[in-house]
Amino acid sequence: MNLVVLQNWLDNASFAILFLTMLVYWGGAAFPNLPYLAALGTAGMAIANLGIATLLGARWIEAGYFPLSNLYESLFFLTWGITAVHLIAENSSRSRLVGVATAPVAMAIAAFATMTLPSQMQASEPLVPALKSNWLMMHVSVMMLSYSALMVGSLLAIAFLIVTRGQNIQLQGSSVGTGGYRSNGYRLHKAAELISQSPAPAVENNGFARFETSSNGNGNGNTAVLNLVTTPESQAVASAEPLSPQRLSLAETLDNISYRIIGLGFPLLTIGIIAGGVWANEAWGSYWSWDPKETWALITWLVFAAYLHARITRGWQGRSPAILASTGLLVVWVCYLGVNLLGKGLHSYGWFF
Repeated sequence: MNLVVLQNWLDNASFAILFLTMLVYWGGAAFPNLPYLAALGTAGMAIANLGIATLLGARWIEAGYFPLSNLYESLFFLTWGITAVHLIAENSSRSRLVGVATAPVAMAIAAFATMTLPSQMQASEPLVPALKSNWLMMHVSVMMLSYSALMVGSLLAIAFLIVTRGQNIQLQGSSVGTGGYRSNGYRLHKAAELISQSPAPAVENNGFARFETSSNGNGNGNTAVLNLVTTPESQAVASAEPLSPQRLSLAETLDNISYRIIGLGFPLLTIGIIAGGVWANEAWGSYWSWDPKETWALITWLVFAAYLHARITRGWQGRSPAILASTGLLVVWVCYLGVNLLGKGLHSYGWFF
């Protein structure tokens, strides 16, 4: 089969699969009693990931160089990275809400690359002399993977804010460092023992006093039972309705996996920036030239460095770091695409304004 025809078929097929996958994830969120939708969504993401990998491989064979030389190729590589990170995050969290957040973004990027970019920007062209280097694969691929991870982590932070309705809730051990681990407020009682109020403040238990009781073997066996009782103090803490235990569990999962995915993307971003500096010195004789892309890469690094510093050193959890990570999503998009579309520079993949 002609590789160009194969590429044209694969990019349209990838967009269609991602669109259907997005509908599946949204349907699964609307109708959680349909368990097969979760497996169907995961399968859709895996098929899209494989299709995009095949597309990039076909372009690599056709052009003879790693397919990251223009905006079209980088957009599909970014989509491939998002789907790959999605599969890791979903496998770790076991939550279909990951796909609700990531599938629309992956689909939108594929649609932009397939339907919006002019045909001349989609065609493979010979590399300019500055790109004829092994650093093309090393620097650009690592940067794109870091963007993918940081975007997914930020999207999960936004999902966390939506699930918690923006409330400042207390989480249990989502990060490492000072203040990273907190008491659950659980206390184990015998079946006949009078349950007293939990010593933990109501605000730290998200509006619930948490207790555990266990039977003495005469009733329900040895299974521990978690009783959640709203306390009078919880109603005075905030006017907002307390979150349900299911929402709290989902919020903790989203906060945890968002932190870990950003923790994966940040070292990749650091390595990519260092590799880019070495390549810039080879190509242009300077490690750093304050090109718009370089400047925004530094801003992106500082934003997520602040996020990780706040979580690891300061023990931040919940709403505050989620807001910071949500801001990081906008910064990543400006760094990746905004500087290309709003002005020309040494790193422009393409511009048409």
